[in-house]
Amino acid sequence: MKILTFGEMMLRLKPPLHERILQANQFEAAYGGSEANVAVSLALMGDEVAYLTKLPTHFLGQAALNQLRSYGVDTSRIIREEGRLGIYFFEKGASIRSTNVIYDRKDSVMALSQAEDYAWDALFQGIDLFYFSGITPAISDELARACLEACQYCKAHGITVACDLNYRGKLWSTQKAQQVMREILPYVKICMAHDEDFEQVLGIQAYDGDETRGIEQLESYRQAMAKVRERYPNMQMVASVVRNIHSVENSQWMGVLLDDEGYVTSAVYDMHVMEGVGGGDAFGAGLIHGLIHHYDRQQLIDYAMAASVLKLTIHGDFNLNTEAEIMNVMSKGKKMQR
Repeated sequence: MKILTFGEMMLRLKPPLHERILQANQFEAAYGGSEANVAVSLALMGDEVAYLTKLPTHFLGQAALNQLRSYGVDTSRIIREEGRLGIYFFEKGASIRSTNVIYDRKDSVMALSQAEDYAWDALFQGIDLFYFSGITPAISDELARACLEACQYCKAHGITVACDLNYRGKLWSTQKAQQVMREILPYVKICMAHDEDFEQVLGIQAYDGDETRGIEQLESYRQAMAKVRERYPNMQMVASVVRNIHSVENSQWMGVLLDDEGYVTSAVYDMHVMEGVGGGDAFGAGLIHGLIHHYDRQQLIDYAMAASVLKLTIHGDFNLNTEAEIMNVMSKGKKMQR
């Protein structure tokens, strides 16, 4: 089974250690982006995965493409054009100071995309599952239309659609997110939603906004997931990461999944977080990997959650772990759950 992920890959610039952007005189350079993170993770797990984006023709675009290739991602569908690569500045938080992200992605080659640039009939050749996140349609109206048209093509041709709602308030408003995703979600079969995603994208409250006690509100998450499936009966599965966040470094993480058979939950992991970026992407990649390899539902949520928490131990956007490493952590999680 082959997967296609669709989104924007950006240059990531980060001050060393825990420095603030205000005091930094140098930045560590890397590349990432939600759907690129999922593609790399799936490739490292041994899955066949292609990534679709637009990258500039200059050396920054080539370096981003080389990163993907180095991890085994199929880059043959990537479109190259003259222009700029989107950038995001990542300021790692510490203790009670939150992590901060500044976007510099306006007028990137991806942001200037037109829906007509994507010939879905050719791009979906040999593809069985399509993955994107709510970040992609948030970039522009044209990319929102491209996502909708891609989903419509998938429905017409029997391709499974998976989407992480991935709300980003710096990219669009709650009203815009709900308006756009209301059109797209009837085509989605596998939905991932975390924390504020429920309320901001769907208008369904999953928790009271207190990030220190998300796990204590698990029943509220379950009710929200049930409402999502009631609203969108096309969805075969809704899955979520639920957390208690006490500081940037210290938190508890668990996963919950709802399908036709009901709810299933993972172990709770007590985490010392090196870097939280990409934890949700790793969860999504783990979920897709488990689905295409026909894991049972308990193994599915256990594997996705183990992949997610392993990412928290790695700097950068990518979850650089193999299936065997994730399985090892999953086995420890099962012992904790017992």
